Amino acid sequence: MSASRTAVQDTGTEDAGVLESRLTRLSRAEFAREVWSRTALLTRGASDFSDLFSAAAVDELVSRRGLRTPFLRVAKDGSTLPEAAFTAPAGAGAAIADQLDDTALWRAFADGATLVLQALHRTWEPVAGLVSALGTELGHPVQANAYVTPPDNRGFDAHYDVHDVFVLQIEGTKRWTVHEPVLPDPLRDQPWTGHRAAVAEAAAHGTPHLDTVLRPGDVLYLPRGWLHSAEARGEVSVHLTLGVHAWTRHALAEQLTRAALAALGEDPAARRALPLGAESLGAELDLVRTRLLAAVAEADPEPLFHRARRSQARPAPLGPLAQLTALRGLGPRSPVRLRPALEPRWEGTRLVTRVGWLDFAEADLAPVARLLDGRIRTAGELGLERAERLLRAGVLVPADR
Repeated sequence: MSASRTAVQDTGTEDAGVLESRLTRLSRAEFAREVWSRTALLTRGASDFSDLFSAAAVDELVSRRGLRTPFLRVAKDGSTLPEAAFTAPAGAGAAIADQLDDTALWRAFADGATLVLQALHRTWEPVAGLVSALGTELGHPVQANAYVTPPDNRGFDAHYDVHDVFVLQIEGTKRWTVHEPVLPDPLRDQPWTGHRAAVAEAAAHGTPHLDTVLRPGDVLYLPRGWLHSAEARGEVSVHLTLGVHAWTRHALAEQLTRAALAALGEDPAARRALPLGAESLGAELDLVRTRLLAAVAEADPEPLFHRARRSQARPAPLGPLAQLTALRGLGPRSPVRLRPALEPRWEGTRLVTRVGWLDFAEADLAPVARLLDGRIRTAGELGLERAERLLRAGVLVPADR
């Protein structure tokens, strides 16, 4: 498939996901088949992102929100500045030493430094909504950072990430140079710094896979491992990077191994001590290998795997005061719905979510299961006692009709 795709007219399809409607103009199935984890993809004019982020949002976050590290990094010419260079206490009643110092940040920015606002899915609501929707659609955890680069400057040298990225150009323009991987599909513990020489050689002498300028509304997708560097043109560049932390077969193998080792803990032969001295391990290794292979063949890693997946993202926000008001005013006609981004999953009669688990009687399973489609229901449909229990647990939230 071509590395560049020109936007088409909006089809008006109501069930189009974030991937299609805002990022790539490809359906989830098309993206999975043709692009995901395979190749770079440039989509011109993918969407108008002015509702998500802006230069004004940068100023507000830096100067008025009391952000602390690590919600911001500062980089210049490939190096990251020490936190002490842009943080300070904020005066009486807020004397926490690592709050952002807007004056120091201004001076660094004026001197050519790039501001990196990290974890925007925790600090800027419009970005949080997009990240939550994309994470649900992809089935992999997603984070968001913003990169703010002064004119004709760059923040980082050529490198690769250990997660996939969607780059959303918000304001200004930025030239991107992209090369194919020197290490395809790197794991999270295989950063580019371990292949620094190969990365530098490829960036300096290799033929770019893509050399292009991103303009507002453009989106660039890069699988993990793809080399890239970027430089702002003649004006301030603001772009969002959505990082997709892909679950891998290696991660599944880790959970399978953990499940097998847990099973071996119940095997008396596996718990037995090695012989004194243990100079020769041949016979012991044969026995352990046999037992381990048998345990791997029988182990079920899914509960551990899904528990790990749930832990990598947060559910939708919950307001304690609104929750208490809903609980105190609960009646048969009270509208409620499943809290978004909970990753609910049945394990027998146990409902497991990102906020914990609840056991149910057989008679409760059908009405509770109806909630999992995310539609608005009344507390009366569910049963007032069940609704109250789920509201208290933070699984249900009040809904507007």
